[in-house]
Amino acid sequence: MTLKIGEKAPDFELMDQFGEAHKLSDYLGKKVILYFYPKDNTPGCTTEACNFRDNYAVFRANGLQILGVSADSIKSHKAFQEKYALPFILLADTDHAVSEAYGVWALKKMMGREYYGILRTTYVIDEEGKIVGVYEKVKPDEHAQEIISNLKLS
Repeated sequence: MTLKIGEKAPDFELMDQFGEAHKLSDYLGKKVILYFYPKDNTPGCTTEACNFRDNYAVFRANGLQILGVSADSIKSHKAFQEKYALPFILLADTDHAVSEAYGVWALKKMMGREYYGILRTTYVIDEEGKIVGVYEKVKPDEHAQEIISNLKLS
């Protein structure tokens, strides 16, 4: 079950695409877009990441930090980030512990096959570490604009 608006976002520590550790608590005092996505270099995830990239200046101008999370490796994240010139941090949740803590690790079905994976979900977290926005069943090509519109960013 995904977390709800008003709840405190669970702290975590994960490595980024450069092998550097990041804790959510490092971002207290800043607004964070924490987006969970299924897999590097897949069509929907690439569209979503590039959508955040193309709107990155708007997010940064409004004081928002973007953190992408998937179960891919640091090496995979580095290649993905370089291939698409992604200007934000990608975090490797290889044991899916953080995805589980945020309620986005679930049984999925595709082409008759069942498997566990990440549900495409985004949390907006305020300066005090509280969840102020939850986006489930995200449309990758519209998601960044949806957040910009909902938060009334310019």
